[in-house]
Amino acid sequence: MKLPAPLGLAGHTWYPPDRDLTADAVREGRVDAKTARELGYEGLLLSADTAPPDMAVRAARPLLERIGCPADALGTLFHASIHYQGHDIWSAPHYIARELGTGAQPVGLLQQCNGGATGIELAATALLADPECGPGLVTTADRFQPPVWDRWLGDFGMAVGDAATAVVVHRGEYPADLLLHATGTVSVPELEEMHRGNDAFNTAPLEHSPVIDVRRTKRAFIRRHGIDRFYKAAHQGVRRAVAESLAHAGLEPDDPRLRWAVLPRLGKKAMEEAYIPPLVQVTPAELLDLGTPTGHLGAGDLNASLTQLAREERLAPGEFALILNSGGGFTFSSFIVGRP
Repeated sequence: MKLPAPLGLAGHTWYPPDRDLTADAVREGRVDAKTARELGYEGLLLSADTAPPDMAVRAARPLLERIGCPADALGTLFHASIHYQGHDIWSAPHYIARELGTGAQPVGLLQQCNGGATGIELAATALLADPECGPGLVTTADRFQPPVWDRWLGDFGMAVGDAATAVVVHRGEYPADLLLHATGTVSVPELEEMHRGNDAFNTAPLEHSPVIDVRRTKRAFIRRHGIDRFYKAAHQGVRRAVAESLAHAGLEPDDPRLRWAVLPRLGKKAMEEAYIPPLVQVTPAELLDLGTPTGHLGAGDLNASLTQLAREERLAPGEFALILNSGGGFTFSSFIVGRP
């Protein structure tokens, strides 16, 4: 997305107080030592008592208060998640809107792990398309409770932690933590099979398996196509998304002002094989991994990294960061942000 002018971003991440430490999980036999080393996490965040929609409210409410944005000033509300939100045939975005007291249009996003990034792009699109549209609020929230989801072994290349994020996208009428200069998003739908495998279409959830088992469908994909097919498509997707975002921001790949290339919060081995090789081919910016203490945050990786970049003041005036993200299906996104 090429923006006519930068948009303001303000964010807040709600982290639960508890963590499942990797050392404890290995000692108790919930993950083997080799897998733990390949993941590289210190631990995973745990939300035992707070449901995902309430987690989203806990992220959004203090953010709106901090920047002085009344809930009724919002024009859109996008909520992204990858896992169960607490009720069947029910709209979590409308619940979040009700709890916040906003009449903004609530929209739910099922874009897998790229949902938060997609929400920011859609909020930006609404602002550009309609001069009367108020700021957009983008929330994400996921809680990966056993036994339906094994946090450590439910997927290859990642282990999942619980968290919620909130980001307000605006034209500059409120304080901004960062400025959004450009995005690049590339879809690679040939990889959707990785989360479908050989299974027929179900009539109800969990008919194929009593637990979420992404490893099973990915094994089926690999048996049919080989792992190199994924790596080739993923490398191309990353390169294209990053190149597109840099071009839209008017930055050369080796621009010294590009301070960081922020990685998704995936496991160490997955990033070394699928994400870092194509990323370093496009830009020499210094790599930054912010996910070691948290685990993968479902739909919220990119949005949490936005907040952390600003909170830790990792960008000096005039510097930029590239934030890379992806989601099953597959979609690859790259955002270029800078200091206000």
